[in-house]
Amino acid sequence: MNARATKPGTGEAQSMAAPSEAVGPDAPAAPAKKSHKKRLGLMLSVPLVVALGGGYLWLSGAGKVETDNAYVQQPKVSISADVAGRVVGVAVHDNQQVAAGAVLFTIDPEPYRIALDQAEAALASARVNVEQLRVAHGTAGARLAAAQETLALRKAELDRKESLLKEGLAADATLDDVRLAYQTAQTNVALGQQELASTVAALGGDPAVATDNHPAVRTAIAAVENARRNLDKTTVVAPGDGVISQVASLNVGQFVAVGTTIATLVETGNTWVAANFKETQLADLVPGMPAEVSVDAFPGVTFSGHVDSIGAATGAEFALIPAQNASGNWVKITQRVPVRIAIDGAGDSLLRAGMSAVVTVVTKAAS
Repeated sequence: MNARATKPGTGEAQSMAAPSEAVGPDAPAAPAKKSHKKRLGLMLSVPLVVALGGGYLWLSGAGKVETDNAYVQQPKVSISADVAGRVVGVAVHDNQQVAAGAVLFTIDPEPYRIALDQAEAALASARVNVEQLRVAHGTAGARLAAAQETLALRKAELDRKESLLKEGLAADATLDDVRLAYQTAQTNVALGQQELASTVAALGGDPAVATDNHPAVRTAIAAVENARRNLDKTTVVAPGDGVISQVASLNVGQFVAVGTTIATLVETGNTWVAANFKETQLADLVPGMPAEVSVDAFPGVTFSGHVDSIGAATGAEFALIPAQNASGNWVKITQRVPVRIAIDGAGDSLLRAGMSAVVTVVTKAAS
């Protein structure tokens, strides 16, 4: 058989070429190039974004030191009684705001009122004793003066008798009586001097001393003041402004011993933040630098403050049992130093002792 070859037309050639291009081995070449370019761009963009973000964080953090190991602090005063006794009244409750001098609770004052009356009576008796000593001193002085006058008379009489005896005008028997009277007068003068000295000593060495300056009276006055102080201390008052806490266990009728902690007063008017910075962050810290404080309890709220002082030692040094590294098993640990951050302004009224905080200090490099 002879086959006749015919020249295909234009339309047929084009219709046959299309299927051959769709199934050929080089058909996916164009999409592969586009995917490769996308992966390359992604690989380059991720490090660039990370570098830009790190650079931004580095630039924004330059000149600042920050720590989240920080806590709000307020003075806490332990409330106790200076005198022992039974509680007869409680004037406050837990978490109550109190002012300085406000009555917290009262101890039975009657025993201390009786003690004050006794001390005042003892003071009055001491004053009377001093006046009696003053009178006794005057009496002793008068007796001594009389004894001295009598001695002078007996001396003159003795001299006269001795003169008459020498002239032979008197007997020896009469001289003995005069001499005995003179010796008795001398004894009375000595006794008078001793009595006067005793009254002077009883008056504290100064006969002209004021009654209230006498040692016995001053002792009695001190006893009265102590008794009056104890009576006043039966009413326990707040030592400052703040919030009273832990007073729920105090009840009327309860006996309170001296020095026993009964409640705690948190002085909310004095607030600071104890920020424990790493020792490697202290190089640029100087008292007076501005600081920003954010508290976990108030998200989005920032309190302004400044560095008030930097601790004299690390927190470990103030521990009850400081770490000792003499055994040789030593691991270096970055220590933290407490830094006191003072809160500026009136925003500290929102803060409570013990709240967690984040402190950022702007160093001189940034200012």
